[in-house]
Amino acid sequence: MTEPLGVAVLGAGHMGADHVRRLDRVVNGARVAAVADPDIGRAKDAAAGIDGVLVHTDTEAALDAPGVAAVLIASPGPAHEEALLAAFARGLPVLCEKPMVPDSTGALRVVAAEERLGRRLAQIGFMRRYDAEYVRLKSLLDGGGLGRPLMLHCTHRNVSSPPHFTSAMLVDSSVSHEIDAARWLLGQELTAVTVLRPRPSSGAPEGLADPQFVVFETAGGALVDVEIFVNCGFGYQVRCEAVCERGSARIGEERAMAVTAGGTTGAEVPQDYLVRFADAYDREVQAWVDATRRGTVTGPSAWDGYASSAVAEAGVRSLESGTRVAVSLAPRPALYADPS
Repeated sequence: MTEPLGVAVLGAGHMGADHVRRLDRVVNGARVAAVADPDIGRAKDAAAGIDGVLVHTDTEAALDAPGVAAVLIASPGPAHEEALLAAFARGLPVLCEKPMVPDSTGALRVVAAEERLGRRLAQIGFMRRYDAEYVRLKSLLDGGGLGRPLMLHCTHRNVSSPPHFTSAMLVDSSVSHEIDAARWLLGQELTAVTVLRPRPSSGAPEGLADPQFVVFETAGGALVDVEIFVNCGFGYQVRCEAVCERGSARIGEERAMAVTAGGTTGAEVPQDYLVRFADAYDREVQAWVDATRRGTVTGPSAWDGYASSAVAEAGVRSLESGTRVAVSLAPRPALYADPS
């Protein structure tokens, strides 16, 4: 491919608008060919100043727009299945933000549709696999120098939650990142989940079970715990410590500028995931564009998207029942036999 990859961006909210900016100003070898959002004003705002972009309110119109050769889905999760299937029907490669599909049944339909094509078209947006610190930790664990991983301790904090956020979304939206990261870092499926609920923070909206403490069991006998706290009030923090037989490794420590003044020293705390993981998003989209231009698909697969949804569903059941819930996955198709 000699021409820039023409990309249709579906969804022009916080994430979609940032991807439009990224494709236009940061990523090499791509251009924004179309933007679609039910709110036409929002779509126009996202595309403002970019030459040649067609703006639509309809997904299929954007997919059929002249020059579109690939799709980036950044719309709300419930809209993903329809958009993925429409892209598959047109043979268009896709980068789909997580969750691929919120419910595991719908996610399996996407897996089955891709399996019928006989080739992968979808990469799922678990961007932590492209974060420099996570990549180093993965390499360290794979190298085996620290011995067998025994535990992962994870922290995931947000300044505040959106008005529509529910207790279940702490698991199936926020913790979905830790679900994929744990599967990827350890190379193991998650087999059971227990969600514990401390007394809600006074900073949490009425009725929201925040924070939560989530414990995953893995097929290899490791344990993964996640503190999810989406109304901590002070910043966005993501940390992970791997405890192994002969040592440990920790990522996510503060890397921001420290300011000393007035007799005190303070460090900036990122306020948003787009700040903390800006480089990871850049690497992720660049890798997707490069692979697409080569005619290949790499990165997290539709199977990874399905597995994340299935584990998250078990987590929501544990949240609601207060009990340990086993995770049951469908048989893994041959299309996804190789590690992604």
